[in-house]
Amino acid sequence: MNKYILSGILICLIHTFLFAQDSLKRVGSELVLHRYEARQAFEAESLFPLFFSKGYHVALGYRYQRFRIRASVIDGGNYNTEPAGLKNNKDEFKRFYKLSPGIFMGYNFWKNMEIYTFVEMHTFAIEQKRTGIRKDIHSDDFGGGMSYQFFFGKKIYLQPGLHLYWRSDKNADFNGQQYQLPNIDLSPVVRVGIRLWEK
Repeated sequence: MNKYILSGILICLIHTFLFAQDSLKRVGSELVLHRYEARQAFEAESLFPLFFSKGYHVALGYRYQRFRIRASVIDGGNYNTEPAGLKNNKDEFKRFYKLSPGIFMGYNFWKNMEIYTFVEMHTFAIEQKRTGIRKDIHSDDFGGGMSYQFFFGKKIYLQPGLHLYWRSDKNADFNGQQYQLPNIDLSPVVRVGIRLWEK
């Protein structure tokens, strides 16, 4: 239920702010370009809500014209990601991100709207709620996403989006009770970032 509410909020944000990003500004005699017109840029960003769960996420990206590549690392702390699974075991298990790297390849197809594909080499800590026993499962997750960069000034941006993860079958045995890692996760994300350099 929460992911649907968050998805609705993201859609409202996009609807509210999308066209506000479209105005060209003139400072004195100089015409200031849109942020999406940068030919090259370096950016740093984070899924900042993870800091509230004692985790972190850091990503560095390089943009060349409309193409963008990002490398990231995530540690979810005590954030339970099991409810993101379309066929999940949230009543009996919790799932936490452990330190995991990822790489993203994106394309800005319209203004600051980006579509991308990714691979993330996740290690999940699976916890059986009844006993507190934890076991690790490694999964190479593939997927795609779409997001929009809302710039506040020249450097700071907020980037809400939606990720779809796909993975092969993985499971773990907890004293006879089987945990099945969901094959598909659907997850809304909100990143905050800074454009370090552009030209």
